[in-house]
Amino acid sequence: MPTFSLPLRRLWTLDKFAYSLRVFLAFSGALLFSVYSGNIALVIPLFLGIIACALSETDDSWQGRLQALTVTLLCFTLASFVVQWLFPWPWLFAVGLAVSTFTLIMLGAIGQRYATIASGTLILSIYSMINIEQHGGVDHEVSVRQLQLIAGAAWYGLISVLWCALFSRQPLKQSMARLYKALGEFLILKSALFEPVRGVDVEARRVALARQNGKVVDALNQAKEMIFRRLEGQRGNRKLNRYLRIYFIAQDIHERASSTHYPYSALTEAFFHHDVLFRCQRLLDQQGRACRQLAKSLLLNRPFDHRQSEEALADLRASINNLSDRGKPEWRPLMRPLNALADNLATLEGQIASAHNPDMDDDRRDSTLFDRSPSSLQEAWNRVRLNLTLGSPTFRHAIRLSSALLAGYGLLQWLDPEQGFWILLTTLFVCRPNFATTRRFLSQRITGTVLGLVVGWASISLFPQPSVQSMIAVAAGVTFFANREKHYIIATASITLLVLCSFNQVGDGFNLIWPRLFDTLLGSLIAGLAVFFIFPDWQGRRLYREAAKVLTSHRLYLDEIVRQYQEGKQDGLAYRLARRNAHNADAALSTLLTNMLHEPGHYRKQDADDGLRFLVLSNTLLSHLSALGAHRHQLAEDESDKALVPVAKRMSEMLEHLAEQLDKRQLTETLTEQADELIAQLDEQDGATADEQAVVAYRPIQSQLRLIGEQLAPLGEAANRLIRPVKG
Repeated sequence: MPTFSLPLRRLWTLDKFAYSLRVFLAFSGALLFSVYSGNIALVIPLFLGIIACALSETDDSWQGRLQALTVTLLCFTLASFVVQWLFPWPWLFAVGLAVSTFTLIMLGAIGQRYATIASGTLILSIYSMINIEQHGGVDHEVSVRQLQLIAGAAWYGLISVLWCALFSRQPLKQSMARLYKALGEFLILKSALFEPVRGVDVEARRVALARQNGKVVDALNQAKEMIFRRLEGQRGNRKLNRYLRIYFIAQDIHERASSTHYPYSALTEAFFHHDVLFRCQRLLDQQGRACRQLAKSLLLNRPFDHRQSEEALADLRASINNLSDRGKPEWRPLMRPLNALADNLATLEGQIASAHNPDMDDDRRDSTLFDRSPSSLQEAWNRVRLNLTLGSPTFRHAIRLSSALLAGYGLLQWLDPEQGFWILLTTLFVCRPNFATTRRFLSQRITGTVLGLVVGWASISLFPQPSVQSMIAVAAGVTFFANREKHYIIATASITLLVLCSFNQVGDGFNLIWPRLFDTLLGSLIAGLAVFFIFPDWQGRRLYREAAKVLTSHRLYLDEIVRQYQEGKQDGLAYRLARRNAHNADAALSTLLTNMLHEPGHYRKQDADDGLRFLVLSNTLLSHLSALGAHRHQLAEDESDKALVPVAKRMSEMLEHLAEQLDKRQLTETLTEQADELIAQLDEQDGATADEQAVVAYRPIQSQLRLIGEQLAPLGEAANRLIRPVKG
């Protein structure tokens, strides 16, 4: 990493700083070229090309980014010249617009990289329309102006590839920092479950924890993809292997942090007047803060200090020893899970400590990462083909967006508004795959546009000098890219300001204010109507299917855990994939419920609360599975826990049956009797008396299977409530 003073060093660690700096260099270079060439009008197509390419940027090694850039420029060139050829014939243009939009959206089914490039190609297509419209239509210089768009994109692409080659490790550092920061927040939220206070809304805390778990899962997936793309052909690279070990440690921390060894409510009742749960809460809180501190240490290459969490662990051990010394009979059955909890937190502490300086001689046998990208053209086509159905959200969005853009083009031809192609651009940016996201972007787009027009009017009024307006345009462009993901209102205001200042260089920017506002309102209206009426993807319609996927993934996770108890612990790809799929499904359900709660009341399922209840139960089940997985070891033939394996397999069969019934939208019989039988079998295996339990070693398998069994009947009841007839 470059040698900077501390303030610049901190700035360098920010996610968007490098991105914004690349954009600044691209905009500044384009502006200087336009000025020194004596043709300031070049700034508009160059800026538009830069924006389209920057929006199409994918994370890769420099070789991968060069390949992606080549594909992107080919798509951009084809799209821009197709627009040029079809522009004079409105009917052919309309057909081409609908077909190309549908095709590009469906390509997104192949993978995120293809979706990003396809989205950028659509954006550049509309920029091409704006570029042609600005000059009154197709003329003898139109090809040159279209090439200027491609030149702007190529200029940014060149900067991007060079930047990636020079600073290839910085995105990995930032990704790991985001991951450990998300883990820290998860641990802090988890610590609240140990707070020994009566009357708190435990379910609300579990919902918050489930949603934060989704953020951790997203961070894990992003980190994995970053590492995977850089490992191709560089398996022996020492620094990359270090990041790979840090990633695996984060996976282990997540499994430990997700685990639940005993119902916290029972511990709260038993030890309400003792400080042991406060000690547990403080330890988890300190470990969460240690993870956040670790994130900063990874970015700044600073020493990592976790003494406070180590001291909190020692205090917890002392508190548990005090409980043991007091020897109350009613506490004896709880001492085993309490000690197991302390052991789990101690292991978690060791994992946090090892993440800053991972063992270079790590004996992990399998460091394979699962590649989710297609391995052949046939596989890519199969992914698209499987999505060619109304049940696919991608297909529905492709139909919806194609129809919306076609409607916008029809209105454009009918009304013939000034700068009318901004209608299509607004529709493209606002129309999202679901109603909740579309509504959020719609309101933010309109608010940001109004704000940007006001600031733009003030800027070109107060600073009539072209050089000042050019600098404002560059600053606005950088601000757009720095804020487009988290602060969309500011981003929209910034891009509107860039448009006004740029177009004012070659014309009258004041004449653009009202058309821009009108086009934004009309484009937003089209997007809103499209997402409401054209194959609306109401989340309640998919709730039961997503819930079935959750149960299926949890069942497969349980199967893999049981297999390792039979064959021995292996942190191989199969186990890590089963664990990750379970967490991915849980996170997808959480996201669906969040979107569902923002839908109109008439179309929102009346039992959305039942969905949240199912999420809490499934997340609790996942926490018990994580605890079971954390204790994996091969069971010896004479080990008493060997007899528990058939019980675990029976639980897996019950989960499978429940998932199948839910996926078919069929009521399942009550699972109370079957679950009670399994719990009775587990209790028979734990036949020690109360006095004997005080000295018998803790049996995590028996304990966790019992907790899993207790979730089966409530899950069955919650699943039945999810398959009521859906409105709309």
